[in-house]
Amino acid sequence: MSATEAWLKAFLQRHDAVAGTVHVTLPGDLDTLALRAAVGIPPKVQEVTARVPRGKGMAGLALERSEPVSTCNLQTDETGDVRPGAKAVAAQAAVALPIPRDGAVVVVGLAWLDDRELPESLLEQLAKDAASVEF
Repeated sequence: MSATEAWLKAFLQRHDAVAGTVHVTLPGDLDTLALRAAVGIPPKVQEVTARVPRGKGMAGLALERSEPVSTCNLQTDETGDVRPGAKAVAAQAAVALPIPRDGAVVVVGLAWLDDRELPESLLEQLAKDAASVEF
């Protein structure tokens, strides 16, 4: 298990989440995210999200907007922010948190089993904790 995956597992436990990812911008390419770690994410979804361009899906939108992108329910979201493949994740509420770090951007995603609101105060707390990401 990589240090990034170990960090992600601990992060998910701290926040009672069931699935998550860590994506990092590629060296010299701040428009593409590369998957560094995944927990609770089906293999097909990992394959499809191995590289994520700026603006695509929740992680790519978080990169583009430089702010968290969240949904109360992956399964029923109609905003267009959630890609159809995300419905393969056995979860409902989810968030992608962009963390600028060392000249790169790390996007940490997490998802919960239940449908829930993600208020600004919670998003701030999650982002603060996500800033400890190891990659």
